[in-house]
Amino acid sequence: MHVISLSLNYRKATVEEREKVQFNEVELTEALHKLRTEKSILETVLLSTCNRTEVYIVSDQIHTGKYYAQSFLADWFDVDLETIKKIIDVKVGEEAIEHLFYVTAGLDSMVLGETQILGQIRDAFLKAQNEQTTGTIFNKLFKEAITVAKKGHNDTDISKNAVSTSYAAVQLVNKIFDENRAVKAVVIGAGEMSEQSVLNLTSNGITDITIVNRTIDNAQRLADKFGCSYQAMDELEDCLLDTDLVISSTSSRNYVITEYMLESIQAKRAARPLILIDIAMPRDIEPGTTQYDNVYMYNVDDLQGLIDSNLETRQQEAKKVESMIVKAQDDFDTWVNQLGVTPVIQALRTKALTIHEETFKSVERKMPDMTDREKTVISKHMKSIINQMLKDPITYTKEIGNEKHAMKKLKEIEMLFGIEEEVEEVKNRERDKHRQALISKQSEIAFE
Repeated sequence: MHVISLSLNYRKATVEEREKVQFNEVELTEALHKLRTEKSILETVLLSTCNRTEVYIVSDQIHTGKYYAQSFLADWFDVDLETIKKIIDVKVGEEAIEHLFYVTAGLDSMVLGETQILGQIRDAFLKAQNEQTTGTIFNKLFKEAITVAKKGHNDTDISKNAVSTSYAAVQLVNKIFDENRAVKAVVIGAGEMSEQSVLNLTSNGITDITIVNRTIDNAQRLADKFGCSYQAMDELEDCLLDTDLVISSTSSRNYVITEYMLESIQAKRAARPLILIDIAMPRDIEPGTTQYDNVYMYNVDDLQGLIDSNLETRQQEAKKVESMIVKAQDDFDTWVNQLGVTPVIQALRTKALTIHEETFKSVERKMPDMTDREKTVISKHMKSIINQMLKDPITYTKEIGNEKHAMKKLKEIEMLFGIEEEVEEVKNRERDKHRQALISKQSEIAFE
């Protein structure tokens, strides 16, 4: 079995490209089951966020699994297959597993160490598990990835320092306002920087956000992604009356927030503190706004020192998380290798039990006058002999599970003991069990 990841993210794809390949919540169930029915695909998990779309599959064939997963994306989103191949990052085996661990821990995020992705991965896994499109491999792998990510955030300082302007803004808000107070924010602009600002604010618990933009359709698009409210630029002054924080990142050539605008609202705000974060170039906020009481204005230069220092700290903490991931990957690899061993051991025991039963029946036919006690004693000793004979082969089989050429040696054991058919029967029973569970779930969906 092979774990394969297909990732469409900010590193390789533009915002426009990411928008074209993004699952919405309503269609996720159907998409999971459609992908699961593709050739050679045995398990599936799907994730879509503002910055990435992730497809994780377990396949019995690498090239077939990759092809049909990519074809599924092309067909589902009506995008040319060659385009999908160009913008999607595909990883297989160890690299795919490492990718999942890094994504879940926030090490692959635009904001290093951000915590929101952990909850998103958890929700995606639980969704797939509930739809029964996961199986033995993903039920183990995703739980391990989530556990390691939680440990990384709890045991290190990777998520405790601001590494972007919006994160720095949140840090400033926490210093100025009481931690129990609900903070209201206004984000001016609807481009990529504004979207990242909203993402960082929401991941830090600030959800009362209003998007303000000149093009109202773009404001609505961004607001809908995060469940925020939105207003046209003409309503900006009214929005400033009742907010604590403003992050502005437009492409305007003129000031969006002027001294006059703040002067006109000062009395109505009744000395309520206002933090203005200007991350636009050229600047959106007129520098003279700092003359007013309880108005705190920061631009990119003001925040850069804090961001650089904190990023260095996060990068150091990320190394600790990476060490946790290496250990978790080793443990998972060991577990996966033992999966190949299990059918062989079960087959050995099944054949031994069959030999015991057939031999004991032969003894009964040749010695029909045995008492019940004699039958019990003979049966017990026969089992003891078989168990002692199997002890070393089973121990050896378990030990080779982690060796480089384990599969070849397991095949040799199957041939040596003549258990090829028994091994295949064990594997078929597991496949049938998983297949029946999927059919049952699909029938439930069709009935609903």
